[in-house]
Amino acid sequence: MIRTQDIHKSFGTLEVLKGIDLSIGRGEVVSIVGPSGAGKTTLLQILGTLSRPTSGSIEIDGTAVHALSDRNLSKFRNTKIGFVFQFHHLLPEFTAFENVCIPGYIAGRDRREVEKRAGVLLDMLTLGHRFTHKPAELSGGEQQRVAIARALINSPAVLLADEPSGNLDTKNKEEIHRLFFTLRDTLGQTVVIVTHDEQLAEMSDRKIEMVDGLIRPGL
Repeated sequence: MIRTQDIHKSFGTLEVLKGIDLSIGRGEVVSIVGPSGAGKTTLLQILGTLSRPTSGSIEIDGTAVHALSDRNLSKFRNTKIGFVFQFHHLLPEFTAFENVCIPGYIAGRDRREVEKRAGVLLDMLTLGHRFTHKPAELSGGEQQRVAIARALINSPAVLLADEPSGNLDTKNKEEIHRLFFTLRDTLGQTVVIVTHDEQLAEMSDRKIEMVDGLIRPGL
């Protein structure tokens, strides 16, 4: 599903990524761990096409994304990649259902199709009773589940999560952790997670450790 070759990323004279070779299979849940400053979030941003590498190649779901124009890259990102962040970034003026639907509308998909899938996803994430609630009326765990449903609305090839449980209490954190594996098992979803949570990292199909802009050998 994902293959990178010799990815480098520099910001001025600072080289953050120093040659990343990475392969992630379809339906695999992979965690990326390491100390602050190791390059984890920079790598995730490049995998998510939010940032271009200084050099190297990236293939996602059979597409060489490093070679796409900005316009085509934006379209690819909206339809092929789902994002979940530590803070949910839900739009406060819209209901849970509307928040989930928005990326589908942006993609120009049939409205009825988008709304049907939003309903299915919210039900699957045990939020069927929260359709009409706005973010302020939801708990932290519920808000994050809405954000995950939103990330899945366009049936992305890859779900990328950056510290997805970092802002939650223990109960909600455990629920979110289990949810990623439910998505793998029910949808065949590929998931890449940057986390400092050792419990989540150990649950993953594979744990990749980054140190000083490189993947630790053997991982």
